[in-house]
Amino acid sequence: MAFRAEYLWIDGTEPTAEIRSKTKILADGDEPGIWGYDGSSTNQATGDNSDVVLQPVRVVPDPIRGGDDIIVMCETALTRDLSPHPTNTRAAAREALETYADQKPLFGLEQEYTMLDVKTGWPAGFPEGGFPGPQGPYYCGVGALKIHGREVVEEHTTLCIEAGLKISGTNAEVMPGQWEFQIGPADTLEVADHLWIARYLLYRVGEKHDIEISLAAKPMKGDWNGAGMHTNFSTEAMRNEWDAIIAACDAMGEAGVPERHLAGYGIGIEDRLTGEHETQRFDQFSYGVSDRGASIRIPWQVEQDKKGYIEDRRPNANADPYVVTALLTNTICGALA
Repeated sequence: MAFRAEYLWIDGTEPTAEIRSKTKILADGDEPGIWGYDGSSTNQATGDNSDVVLQPVRVVPDPIRGGDDIIVMCETALTRDLSPHPTNTRAAAREALETYADQKPLFGLEQEYTMLDVKTGWPAGFPEGGFPGPQGPYYCGVGALKIHGREVVEEHTTLCIEAGLKISGTNAEVMPGQWEFQIGPADTLEVADHLWIARYLLYRVGEKHDIEISLAAKPMKGDWNGAGMHTNFSTEAMRNEWDAIIAACDAMGEAGVPERHLAGYGIGIEDRLTGEHETQRFDQFSYGVSDRGASIRIPWQVEQDKKGYIEDRRPNANADPYVVTALLTNTICGALA
């Protein structure tokens, strides 16, 4: 009996990488092995040397097809020696985790996104060529005048659960048509693998409902919230010591560090991090307790308990989670080592 394996990988699209997929039919009992694709069509190779290798790294059930079908997350590699492809950002995240595994880093990623009407290009809930009422009632709202696209959210959540992903919650966001799901807690690699797979499943649900899923950092200009991927992070020391919490925040503000992180936090940083709409300005760094206008928020409960985690509020919705988790692991674990 044959079954299908949907191979996923991250392409070389600029300025924002995208997920790609293709299907391989396997005989019963076969393992999903190394495969390949045309990198000249994904901005990862030239036509005269076009092959790129797919190396399976994580397998989950395929909840869309069901049965014995699977989803295969892959790293990309060069044909000459199977070394990581230059666009393989997972390799750096893997190295970061291997280096600092003893500190037991854990992440929670909050993926915001916007549902767009494929005919108008406007967010769900926006009248064609017009605007809904101002922000306020939409965040975690209930009711047909406030909420649009809940059927997509519910279906996506079910698929993530059935795939065994570490999805931990969903909610409607501040702008109409904007939603969020959370992945974690999980380590540097697992959380990013699961987020990319969850993005793939979300795009597939969008196809079914004729909804385009946008990860744009500022999908609507003006007095509307942008879309981020708030990143919660802790090490074993941070989960036990207040001093480690403060040391982590201080490390994130060291000379040159904010600029290095922002360079890896996605496209549209300056449009989103304006100092308004629950953000700190892109050219300033701050941290504070319960402060959603800071670069780094320390949750109030963390201050009460004198231990826990921090939230980096700067990554964009379109950021590559492998890049984000590698940056935080290297910066904070390196400082706490």
